[in-house]
Amino acid sequence: MHKVGSYGFFIFLSIFTFFVIFLYGPIISIILLSFQGASGGLTFPLNGLSLHWFVELWKGSGLVDIGASFQRSIMLGIFVMVLTVLLSVTAGLAFRKPFFGSDLLFYTAIGSLIVPSIVLSLGIALEFRLIDNLIISLGEQFGIQSIIDNFQTSLGMYTSGFGAQLTWTLPFGLLIMFAIFNRFDKSLEEAARDLGANSFQTFWYVVLPIIAPSIVGIALFGFTLSYDELARSSQVMGATNTLPLDLRGLTTTVTTPIIYALGTITTSVSFLVIGISLTIVYLLRLRKSK
Repeated sequence: MHKVGSYGFFIFLSIFTFFVIFLYGPIISIILLSFQGASGGLTFPLNGLSLHWFVELWKGSGLVDIGASFQRSIMLGIFVMVLTVLLSVTAGLAFRKPFFGSDLLFYTAIGSLIVPSIVLSLGIALEFRLIDNLIISLGEQFGIQSIIDNFQTSLGMYTSGFGAQLTWTLPFGLLIMFAIFNRFDKSLEEAARDLGANSFQTFWYVVLPIIAPSIVGIALFGFTLSYDELARSSQVMGATNTLPLDLRGLTTTVTTPIIYALGTITTSVSFLVIGISLTIVYLLRLRKSK
């Protein structure tokens, strides 16, 4: 029995090791190859060590404005994160009590998770094309010259792009918040009201500190899912591209390690956001324990 247990542990450890290598091996390879020398290629072995390709990436190399792409992705990620948190928290509070149509509303909100992302992107693009036709028709019918002369499309990063990404981030936020409130101890709120607290004070001083780590988690989901979203953004961003869209375009044209340098930077930003979020959660728990 002891040998059987030892063999079982060895098999489990081997499978787990291969899984970790499979999961993080590509990331590690990309990071290593991004530090190739000036004459380095896209494969191992490394031909020198330098920051040459990071410098070339920041210059643009005639391929993509990396600074603008980063700014667009980060700003959009922040907007998506904020609205995801607000809607998730308010919906979590609302769903604590049953109301008419609550089941239908819940399944409608999370239904986008089971729809293929590219199909959803195409559907949103089509919807906004119909909105474009309506706006143009109204402009022509009522003689609105600014629409006739200047309007092109309502597709854009903060319209259709924002909505498309929200269909991806919001369901995760809702599921997290519903899980938190399903096991929330309501006696804490009752005790606060017995001591004279009103509804706002009960939420601010009792409920919010308890659910704060979960809110940080929702914010992390909202930002990171938006920051690296590709499929749902592919048809709806209009004339501008986010960083993942530019990255997809570079994979078909770039034949130097500059693509790996871009991958290293985007990965570093993601890990930085995760680190900041974990630090905030730790500080909140430390404050709560005092």
